[in-house]
Amino acid sequence: MEPVEHPTRQRAPVTLPTSAPAAPAAPAVDDAVVSVVSMFVKEDKIYARAVSGWFAWWRWAAVAITQLVFYGLPWLEWNARQAVLFDLSARRFYIFGLVLYPQDFIYLTALLVIAAWSLFLFTTVAGRVWCGYACPQTVYTEMFMAIERWIEGDRMARLKRDGGPWRFDRLWRSAAKHAAWGAIALWTGITFVGYFAPMRELVANVAGWTLSPWEAFWVLFYALATYGNAGFLREQVCKYMCPYARFQSAMFDRDTWIISYDQLRGDPRGTRSRKVDARSQGLGDCIDCSLCVQVCPTGIDIRNGLQYECIGCAACDDVCDGVMDQMQYPRGLIRYATQNGMDGRWSRARMLRTVLRPRVLVYTAILWAAIALLAGSLYWRAPFRVDVVRDRAALARLVDGGDIENVYRLQLMNATESVQRYDITVDGGPSMDGLRVMAQPGPIELQGTQARWVTLVVRLPADRAAEVRPGAHPVHFQIERLPSPQEAAPARVREASSFIVPR
Repeated sequence: MEPVEHPTRQRAPVTLPTSAPAAPAAPAVDDAVVSVVSMFVKEDKIYARAVSGWFAWWRWAAVAITQLVFYGLPWLEWNARQAVLFDLSARRFYIFGLVLYPQDFIYLTALLVIAAWSLFLFTTVAGRVWCGYACPQTVYTEMFMAIERWIEGDRMARLKRDGGPWRFDRLWRSAAKHAAWGAIALWTGITFVGYFAPMRELVANVAGWTLSPWEAFWVLFYALATYGNAGFLREQVCKYMCPYARFQSAMFDRDTWIISYDQLRGDPRGTRSRKVDARSQGLGDCIDCSLCVQVCPTGIDIRNGLQYECIGCAACDDVCDGVMDQMQYPRGLIRYATQNGMDGRWSRARMLRTVLRPRVLVYTAILWAAIALLAGSLYWRAPFRVDVVRDRAALARLVDGGDIENVYRLQLMNATESVQRYDITVDGGPSMDGLRVMAQPGPIELQGTQARWVTLVVRLPADRAAEVRPGAHPVHFQIERLPSPQEAAPARVREASSFIVPR
């Protein structure tokens, strides 16, 4: 996939002499001429035109769904607490009925792997469909552009106003636009922090100006990032800052569905009246209206072929179909298609059949396998966690009567929201027969989501100690959750450690 140079970029050659003359003299005719190309070309602001159509409807549906989830989740309650809360201070992560600890970081890793693999699959099938419909940059840019059109008007009105002097009309519209942008950005920052601090307390703290320094920092940081990216940077983020645009070609092939201009049907381009027979004039269906360029959020001309700046939003598809309707031409001059399909003039049904090609099937099988493994791991996950740590102050010691004593610290973490009771035993195997836990005061009780350190003393009787060689010997702690009215079924966790026998 070769990127196409933007038509507005210009390169100005500058002539430089190879060496400075010792004294003023007439320039030599054989001096070398070097063409200097700037690595950065300032581009004009893009005034994207409003567009309506099938794909525009889907984009706004994606905006509505994603923002309903993002803004709504922190307000949902579950078991008298926030349904989704990543409580960093307490080191608890609540996702509806699931309670995770930092030790469960592997689940986050698996979730990120599934998300990345899903992106690979969707890109292989339909190009940058994520970028065009669900990427946060696209979603918030669509929201900010809608506000801009509502306050300042559509493309031509904004171009005319921005090209003129600063009068009252331009001033109040600009102030209103930025005020609306700032309000959305600020609420977005508050919502983002609301996933890490209880939302209702956070809003009360914002209203009372009692935010903690870190809460205030992250609210303002995320608000400014939203305001800057969606209000000003916009397409620059997609073209220059997002790495996805650079490696997407590794996932594309000639059967990937992309936004395509039908060159054989559209060229030669040219303006004409609706009553003129284009074929008799030697023209294609493209009337060269440039509306496909005017509606593009990244400012490219899709008629120049596949370009890395294209985010697959299909705005050009919608506006071109409208033009074709007005000209009474068939739709689909710009459409979703595959490169093989366009070159071979395939039917839509034949192109759809290429979706089930080996590459896609392998990606799909791996994705579903990863989802099944994650779901199974969460389903069979133990309702509590245990970490065993040896007492570093004394590895082993002899006590009265010749017994050998080791001290351990166990961290018990209740991964449910109900009370749990545990019984702890130790198993040393045949070689360490006789190990016992000393002075255990009955079952250990933990409240819901509570974590607690328990100190255990394990002894090996003197008669057995004489038969065991010195050194470290493997042992296992077995922690059993006792049945309770809330949790009838018992559960067991087995953790390995070692028992030290001194010389």
